[in-house]
Amino acid sequence: MSEFDEQKQVRISKLNRLRELEVEVYPHNFSYDTDIHSLKQRYADTDAAALEENKSRHTVPGRIVSIREHGKVTFLDLSDGKDRLQIYVKKQILGDDAWEQSKQLDLGDHIGVEGTLLRTRTGELTLFAERFVFLAKALRPLPEKFHGLADVELRYRRRYLDLIVNRDVRDIFETRSRIIDFLRTFFKERSFLEVETPMMQTIPGGAAAKPFSTHHNALDLDLYLRVAPELFLKRLIVGGIPRVFEINRNFRNEGISTRHNPEFTMLEFYEAYRDYTYLMALTEELLSSLVKEIKGSYELEYGSHSLDFTPPWDRVSIPEAVKSRVPGGPDPDNLDALRDAARNAGIPLNGDESCAALMMALFEHYVESTLIQPTFITGFPVELSPLAKGDETAVHRFELIIAGMELANAYCELNDPMEQERRFAEQVQKGEGRVLDRDFIDALEYGMPPTAGEGIGIDRLVMLLTNQESIREVILFPLLRPRDGA
Repeated sequence: MSEFDEQKQVRISKLNRLRELEVEVYPHNFSYDTDIHSLKQRYADTDAAALEENKSRHTVPGRIVSIREHGKVTFLDLSDGKDRLQIYVKKQILGDDAWEQSKQLDLGDHIGVEGTLLRTRTGELTLFAERFVFLAKALRPLPEKFHGLADVELRYRRRYLDLIVNRDVRDIFETRSRIIDFLRTFFKERSFLEVETPMMQTIPGGAAAKPFSTHHNALDLDLYLRVAPELFLKRLIVGGIPRVFEINRNFRNEGISTRHNPEFTMLEFYEAYRDYTYLMALTEELLSSLVKEIKGSYELEYGSHSLDFTPPWDRVSIPEAVKSRVPGGPDPDNLDALRDAARNAGIPLNGDESCAALMMALFEHYVESTLIQPTFITGFPVELSPLAKGDETAVHRFELIIAGMELANAYCELNDPMEQERRFAEQVQKGEGRVLDRDFIDALEYGMPPTAGEGIGIDRLVMLLTNQESIREVILFPLLRPRDGA
């Protein structure tokens, strides 16, 4: 029998002993007057004399994370997930029956404790237990007791253990919640309407990405999980809602990396009568104020970099960057020069690349990773932006790059239905994964006003604000391949 199995068997034996004592180990509820974190904040500055005089009584629930036995006295550390409180358990106070029950306690058990709050001789805030009840018996030992939780994959697979053992992990997800609250408030204060659009769609649309497919049995209909909500949000602009936003889950059946997860969260918003230059200023205001709210200043540390979000941010044109930063300075309009530069960079070629595709490949290879401070990149070629307005050479679009990572994508939305249909058809003909959305074209034919739209990757934003280099650290339950026997 392994050490783990032995420990589990000991816990089951204790559970059986409690049932012999007619203890309700898994009750329906528990009434308490405060949580541990609030209690410690409330009495943080109260000295021992004041506590002794007031003899404040409290009832708290929590999980046992430490047990220290000293004869007829036991010290427990009880955690509510945010903070810990020392519990003083004494046989003379509890009585024989309750003391016998206390001997069946293990790390990981949930209990409720009622008692008087005092300070020990060492000055530690402590609840002197006069009564305790079992709330749930843990039949498995905590990782720190059994084998630790150093295995990164195990942390992701069993996030509940990660949260129990690693306090900083909870901090990440509390920060994520604060970020989303801030984003939602920012747009509602500016009269944006929060909406929900379909996650199952009859055709994949809104981005050139490989979708996940499924089938609806009752309708006998093939469906796709959305790759982006864009086309539905623009339908709402057509419908007369001038400002809309959605905090949405998207799904793309593509690669996995430290910056990519098949299921991810985006903030996407659209405002009528605006252009992409307006969105640049709005994005600077949004993200700089978010950083100030979360970090207390416009600066933060990310990896080995110090990032400064103080507006205004730099702007870099893709054609100009390729000409000035790629070895040999290739002309963005010279196909042979671009192909030679790509070949020298070791970029795989199939022989039919356009100037636009080669220019973007070179930009991503040589330039993107060097953009550390918040930087807007512009000058995107038309063929790579089928949903954006522009002129013959470039569309009115920007991407926001921070720490070499794309955080946002925005542009002036194409609202000419005939031009939109032509671009869709061209992509379909090239086999680029685009499906012509006839209903969206019909919507545009009813008239969509000039509109600017943007998407911001929330997962990557959380990565920046919590100083995490892997997207899996900021997603509670990232997708992983099942282990054998799982």
